[in-house]
Formats: sequence, structure tokens, C-alpha cells
Amino acid sequence: MRIEISTEKVQISGKLFSFAIDEKVVDVLFLYHALERAKKWELSIEQIAETLFPPDEVLKGHFNRFIAHKIYNEHVLRAVYEYDNNVAVLVTVYYPYAQRYFQGGLTYEDKIFT
Repeated sequence: MRIEISTEKVQISGKLFSFAIDEKVVDVLFLYHALERAKKWELSIEQIAETLFPPDEVLKGHFNRFIAHKIYNEHVLRAVYEYDNNVAVLVTVYYPYAQRYFQGGLTYEDKIFT
């Protein structure tokens, strides 16, 4: 799967990225909090996009949120997102040890990114 950032627009609450995935375009609003957390964990926008498109698994979180997982060695990149008017909104990201959170893969509670 080929993923490219086609556009990036500054919004009041974050940055809206348009990702070109093969022949499809998907918009994801990265809240400023998510961008700050990505910087703290030294995660690139590309790594986060690889976690969302396609994830190794997607779990249900609190408050109608979803958590996309992608395994990187002994860690899992966790991308917490929700929807606002059918636009995916990335709330936060973090990079804990996989053994704590990863459920083994093949669980997909949400399919927008597949």
C-alpha cells in the first residue's frame, strides 16, 4: 500500500492532512495534542499514517473512540481517534510496550482505514 501526504492545512484545533492511499484520498485531522505527543515520542506523520492505513488491529476505546495499533519491534504505536462529522480526528498517539496493549491482531472494531 502506498501512502502519501497530498495536502496539509492548518486548522484552529490542529492540522488537517489529506492522505493519498493508492487511488483513494482520506482526510484526518491531527489535533495539536496529538502532534505534541508525536513530537514527544519522536514519531513521524508517516509512521502515524502507517499505523492508520492499515493498522494491525483496531480496538474500541472510551467515549466512542477507536485505538489503531501497529507493532514496531517490542513496542506498539497506539493512535487514538474519533469522528467529527465523518472526518477522522486523531486525538493522541503514544508508544508503549506491545505486551501491555496488543491483543494479537486481526481485531478490527472500525473499518474506515482498511
